[in-house]
Amino acid sequence: MTDADITTATTDWHAWQESWDRQQEWYLPDREERFRIMLDMVEACVGSAPRVLDLACGTGSITARLLARFPEATSTGVDLDPALLAIAEGTFAGDDRVRLVTADLKDPDWPAKLPYEAYDAVLTATALHWLHREPLADLYGQVAGLVRAGGVFMNADHMIDETTPRINAAERAQRHTRMDQAKRDGIPDWAEWWQLAAKDPVLAGPTARRYEIYGEHADGDMPSVQWHARVLRDKGFGEARPVWCSPSDTLLLALK
Repeated sequence: MTDADITTATTDWHAWQESWDRQQEWYLPDREERFRIMLDMVEACVGSAPRVLDLACGTGSITARLLARFPEATSTGVDLDPALLAIAEGTFAGDDRVRLVTADLKDPDWPAKLPYEAYDAVLTATALHWLHREPLADLYGQVAGLVRAGGVFMNADHMIDETTPRINAAERAQRHTRMDQAKRDGIPDWAEWWQLAAKDPVLAGPTARRYEIYGEHADGDMPSVQWHARVLRDKGFGEARPVWCSPSDTLLLALK
């Protein structure tokens, strides 16, 4: 676990997890299907008791679903966001299967903070799009060094094909229409969710520190599926291709 000074009895961590899920589904209605396919492919490639690195883990959404499906799995969650890590800390307090690590993925020495040198699977979702191409390629090289031979890396995220601008525009318009309706139904968006977190007695401090680290949310380049697959192969993976996609998102699997 992290060394965050959090008293787990002072807030409802399950409610915060539920709130995070609803906010994420505001953007990604197929989110649970994406997680299901991710875990299907974990089982297919490395079995039902994997050692997993939950990369840029946030609140631990992947870890929670991993352990619910595979009780013999273990997970290391790594992130820099103190507020999301506080929720993860509270959620998994007392669970020896989970280790949480505070680290900056742009720091070249971040793997040294991990409890293990190798993992069966490294998994990440809706997280790495904030990195630009060069630091993301560097991160992929580090990930390749952490995945054991025969292990897998999966990244589920926005991957934009710039050769299809009209399709992209149609998808974006449809998605924003759906999001506008969800907002009218009372589901908080990203900014509103963070406003709620800032008012929570336990999360207010970590949320303030989060804004000191990140400032306002900003996206990176969001390159195409082809770019991701090519770079992963260049960095040491033997194979890489999509195993699931929606109109806006892709789940890419790379096999070591």
